[in-house]
Amino acid sequence: MCSINGFSWRDETLIKKMNAVTTHRGPDGSGTFVGSSVTLGHNRLSIIDLSDAGNQPMKSDDGRYVISFNGEIYNFRELKKELSSYPFKSQSDTEVILAAFSAWGESAFSRLNGMFAFALWDEKEKMLRLVRDPVGIKPLYYHIDGTRLIFASEIKAILKDAKVSRRINPLALDCYLRLNYVPAPLTMFRDIKKLLPGKILRHQNGKVELVHYATQKIPALSLESRNVLAAELLEKVHKSVEAQLVSDRPVGLYLSGGIDSSAILESMAHARGVVETFSVGFELREGEQAEKFNADFLLARRTAKYFGAKHHEVLLSPKEIIPLFEEAVYHLDEPISNATIIPMLRLARFAKTRVAVVLCGDGGDELFGGYERYRLSLLSSYYRSLPTAMRGSLDTLFPRLQKLNTAPGIERYARFHFLKEDILEPLCALSACHAAAARDFFSQRFFYRNADSRGYEDTRIDADTREPFETKFMRVDRESWLPDEALLRSDKMSMASSLETRVPLLNLPLIDFADTIPRSDKVSLFRTKIVLKKAFRGRIPDELLHQPKRGWFSPGAKWLRYPHVASFAREVLSPHYAEATKGIFDWTAVRSLFDAHLRGEYHLTPLWAILTLQLWAKKFSIAA
Repeated sequence: MCSINGFSWRDETLIKKMNAVTTHRGPDGSGTFVGSSVTLGHNRLSIIDLSDAGNQPMKSDDGRYVISFNGEIYNFRELKKELSSYPFKSQSDTEVILAAFSAWGESAFSRLNGMFAFALWDEKEKMLRLVRDPVGIKPLYYHIDGTRLIFASEIKAILKDAKVSRRINPLALDCYLRLNYVPAPLTMFRDIKKLLPGKILRHQNGKVELVHYATQKIPALSLESRNVLAAELLEKVHKSVEAQLVSDRPVGLYLSGGIDSSAILESMAHARGVVETFSVGFELREGEQAEKFNADFLLARRTAKYFGAKHHEVLLSPKEIIPLFEEAVYHLDEPISNATIIPMLRLARFAKTRVAVVLCGDGGDELFGGYERYRLSLLSSYYRSLPTAMRGSLDTLFPRLQKLNTAPGIERYARFHFLKEDILEPLCALSACHAAAARDFFSQRFFYRNADSRGYEDTRIDADTREPFETKFMRVDRESWLPDEALLRSDKMSMASSLETRVPLLNLPLIDFADTIPRSDKVSLFRTKIVLKKAFRGRIPDELLHQPKRGWFSPGAKWLRYPHVASFAREVLSPHYAEATKGIFDWTAVRSLFDAHLRGEYHLTPLWAILTLQLWAKKFSIAA
């Protein structure tokens, strides 16, 4: 993986600045291309074809096309066989993209199986194309100012152009305070956007056009038995993992102790034998229970032993929390409120000392129904189907179901998904938020007076009316939360350490197959990941199959009560810390909430969101 940078004019000084600020994404080499009306930059992290023949930006054989590419194409060898007439000069997947585009035009993009974001310049047509993979694994940002286009793998590179505004996008801020992240195409910067997954941005003669090359498919559901589906799923996971083991540098695995990473470990051991695995835990203070705070860490240790893996462990110490938090926020480019960024960054830094590539289990929950909220959503659907007279006794047992039943359509998704509806409303200053402020993100209300709510339309995901709500729920997770929170967080934390992260459960053939599996074979009222667990039964330890879903845990609530972290947080949670956020919150209410948390109440969600926003605003010198 690498960093790509560029813009639609000539300026060698600016491109060198953009490359310099993203060197962490590609420390193995830096290159530039200055064309007739375009400038491209690239930082290389060498994974496949370590020779200079793989350097970028790379020109096509006839010199017409120039590419700056970030990512991996897992089927590049198969495509290369179809393109045998092209005079290849390297063994890289980058050159295969050039050859494929030369032969097939834009239709080549839908044939790429991998994770990618790239810029492709056509010297003859004077057209610059930006392309992002269909899942949204690799990030790509851009800014348009009149006829000018500037883009990069990271926002901090775009900000090297002094003409780009550092003001907050108020719509994005509203989304962040609802969701803990900013949904695409928005970013927290007013004039910078994310390129949506599966899209092409064409820039020619100062005009911009956005088109889809990857279309949403509604596949026919399989009629096969669960046993047949499980057997086929096992085979496809094995093939996906094997395809993503291709590398000219060492490959390892992030092992969490959950079923997803354990299934990948089983597949890696099946293909390669001994696997290097990596896990992160937490140094505990007196009175803190390992069974609670390091449960997954201990389970990962047992799982690694079961498979004979070469297991490596690192413990995050309390003294590392603050510097890692600040560094992680810088590398995120925009706030994502999730305390796991701290152990993720620590783990990436640790793994980089042993390997250049790691596989991880991202995507398994979204594809195979792993989140508890899917089960609750199904329960809610059954609840809504009951006659009103029968709901009374259930209302006392499940008060959340009654509340969810009042939310029409996709709004119900937001409340299930984020479970933080209105949680920040008491903390919003009246000068910034009116009475309707902190309602649902999906209700298309804006957070300040006289706002134009039409901006929300870009963030909404079209739902097929034929799909049951539970299926829509899982798909919205996959099309919003996964690329804009989970995968973005994973990419930024690993690339901060020059480490490539691969996600074999999001291999396109595996996704296509998963979409044919009926919902009833993924999640029921009482079970999650039904067919995935069946596929690996007898291949991974039984305790993994039957353990409750925990997610990757970080003891953020405990951290805020450590004296040194509390002192740091008290400094950050101040109207004087960042000029841009001074008028957004009622700081008296914020401090009161923080004091209540220190007394033992649980208020991590809003406090961490505000802390992250504050650090980001100061780190990036956000304008008021």
